[in-house]
Amino acid sequence: MFDFEKLLVYQKAKSFNQEIYSKLYSDKTIDRIIAHQLRRAAISVPLNIAEGTSRFSKADRKNFYVIARGSVFECVAIFDLLKSEDNMPQESYATYYEQADELSKMLYAMIKSLN
Repeated sequence: MFDFEKLLVYQKAKSFNQEIYSKLYSDKTIDRIIAHQLRRAAISVPLNIAEGTSRFSKADRKNFYVIARGSVFECVAIFDLLKSEDNMPQESYATYYEQADELSKMLYAMIKSLN
């Protein structure tokens, strides 16, 4: 087992990505460009967490965790756009927002621990 697979933040990021893929990416009412961008941002989170764990220096690991956190923020911005365009119900927005907030806080703690 690789180190990243043991991390709770990776497991949550993987679940977040899977949920976005199964529920939002396949939604034909969402503009394809936005759906593709959301897919790329969501998949970037677990991939950057995984890549960060492979790095030897704290600075390198931190950089990948910062990128992963930035991708979480990008997802939230897309959720906000979808909600404002009436392409996402408030309940779904709240659920995804809460998941993203938790991931952001976990990544922030990881980043701070590397200072």
